[in-house]
Amino acid sequence: MRRSHGHLGWARPAAGAAAAAVLLAGCASASTVAGSPGPSSGARTSLTVTVDAGTASAPTTWTLTCDPPGGSHPHPVAACDQIDAAPTDPFAPTPTSMMCSMIYGGAQTATVSGTFHGRPVHTRFARTNGCEVARWARVSALLAISVGVN
Repeated sequence: MRRSHGHLGWARPAAGAAAAAVLLAGCASASTVAGSPGPSSGARTSLTVTVDAGTASAPTTWTLTCDPPGGSHPHPVAACDQIDAAPTDPFAPTPTSMMCSMIYGGAQTATVSGTFHGRPVHTRFARTNGCEVARWARVSALLAISVGVN
């Protein structure tokens, strides 16, 4: 539909759809380049995971490799499947501009370091607010401890 008010008119729907398709195609290719490569990339995943359950017991450390799943991790297949299926980088920090609920999830913390599909990883997880609890949940199989509501 086109408005007839000079230069402020609406573009024809077909032209708008074509422009949207070009824009979406550009975004898709940019996310492929900027995002983490998928499991078929052939690059190695080898991680060291240390989890502190927030109790008096000592932190637990294990290793995880994928393709094929292995290491000392208690559930390597589930952990590899979860991080490989993540639609975005599972180790990315919460953006500093993100508004997060101030709901404390517990004293648990974890560090993950090594390589994910050949890319260096060194990150820390905590359950200090709603965003961080959700971030923990996205890699819960990797962190492999059961956490309850505090």
